[in-house]
Amino acid sequence: MKTGKVYLVGAGPGDPDLISVKGSNCLKQAEVVVYDRLANESLLNLAPPQAERIDVGKAAADHTLPQNEINLLLVAKAKEGKTVVRLKGGDPFVLGRGGEEAEVLVQNGVPFEVVPGITSAIAVPAYAGIPVTHRGLASSFAVVTGHEDPTKANSSINWEKLATGVDTLVFLMGLGNLAEIADKLVEFGCPPTTPVAVISHGTYPEQAAVTGTLQDIEKKAKKARLTSPAITVVGEVVAMREKIAWFDNRPLFGKHILVTRASHQVSALSQLLAERGAQPVELPAIDISPIKEPKELDRAIRNLKDYDWLVFTSVNAIDAFWLRLERLKLDSRALGGLKVGAIGPATAQALKAKGIEPDFIPDIHTNEGLVAGLKKLRVSGKRFLLPRAEIADKELVEGIEKLGASVDNIAVYRTVPATEAMTEAKKLLKAGKIDVITFTSSSTVSNLVSAFSGQPVALNGARIACIGPKTAETAVKAGLKVDIMAKEQTIPALVEAIEEYYLENPNYKIQSSNQVQMP
Repeated sequence: MKTGKVYLVGAGPGDPDLISVKGSNCLKQAEVVVYDRLANESLLNLAPPQAERIDVGKAAADHTLPQNEINLLLVAKAKEGKTVVRLKGGDPFVLGRGGEEAEVLVQNGVPFEVVPGITSAIAVPAYAGIPVTHRGLASSFAVVTGHEDPTKANSSINWEKLATGVDTLVFLMGLGNLAEIADKLVEFGCPPTTPVAVISHGTYPEQAAVTGTLQDIEKKAKKARLTSPAITVVGEVVAMREKIAWFDNRPLFGKHILVTRASHQVSALSQLLAERGAQPVELPAIDISPIKEPKELDRAIRNLKDYDWLVFTSVNAIDAFWLRLERLKLDSRALGGLKVGAIGPATAQALKAKGIEPDFIPDIHTNEGLVAGLKKLRVSGKRFLLPRAEIADKELVEGIEKLGASVDNIAVYRTVPATEAMTEAKKLLKAGKIDVITFTSSSTVSNLVSAFSGQPVALNGARIACIGPKTAETAVKAGLKVDIMAKEQTIPALVEAIEEYYLENPNYKIQSSNQVQMP
């Protein structure tokens, strides 16, 4: 059997967007992924679903597999003829033992490539607003292990030269040895007042940083209860954090926001929240499924020529409609001669992806706005087809009929509670671990409320953010106070509203239980 190949890939410091293009491409063709604790697990989603995923841990003092066994595992998988990605936090060759793994691969005749990654030694300080070099402050920097091999007889760190010969020192994996590191540097010539920063979980939404000096940093880090992984930066450049900190200065930084959209829709909302510093907690409240009996829809599709207007009020309706269109061996050409409406920009964009440019989008993206816009188009005597959710109310239908038009309101999809996700959401809310709950439809409200089985909804200080008035109305009827409302019924507008709320309430933090009684 032909031997496969191993790619030693640097995953970067944590933020999954910092992986290289080549690293991403390697994962996409992987048959086996051997990954460390410090590699962001979301990167595993880049690998094919059928790829084998092997967690080898590598936390301090808690290795799922010892290093020598990891080395042999890489060889064994490659000898099976497989493409293996060894996914390592940071860069494989910067205190990552990638050199040792490469040596073993060479000894066993296994082809390999090294794909460098962005090392946490420069990325984490950058995310904390600390440049490792800066004109006038630092012209050199050194990367040092803060956790040497305990089996070594003597330290290989030249403390005397490091303490006085390098402008900026970056210690990796040294949180547990912080006091010893500070003492050694002071012993060999560093002033006790030298600025120091300790950055925990760098580049992640939960990043935390503490600054001090060599004489007090250990006490400050303990008081802040920083946890690993963490890096320590020593030098005058630490003072720059006061001026240029950016990552943890964003309005939503550190906020845990519950995303309750349907499972196939959460990523867009989560991405926008993450870009603003939030930690999205993806627990879809609903699952979307096509209706079981599509006979009525199929009949409408076969007779599209009998309609004047086809109006979509959600992306889900478009997906379900096109699914039946394709099952009937038709495509967008079947809509020829029809006027097509979309309730808002997201729905319009979904139509454009299908090759359809909407003829009409209302100025206000609500049912009322849709009816008001159609009134100006004089639709009396026209026949409308409305593919919608099984539980959609009759408000839109009645509004269009009052304009003198006839409407065929056909259910094309149904929403069902995502029971397991809602149970988990309930746990997080009860534990006070959620800052904001986002609701993007009435269904998401109803399904979260039902998870509490008639008991008070335990918000514990969590704020409620709704995408529009209809969703907000459902929340209020369920006994929930709506704190945040999007100005338009779009995901970007919802995120903007949450951001504005925290800009106006910068010091708001969850402090006490806030249970809302259901009516």
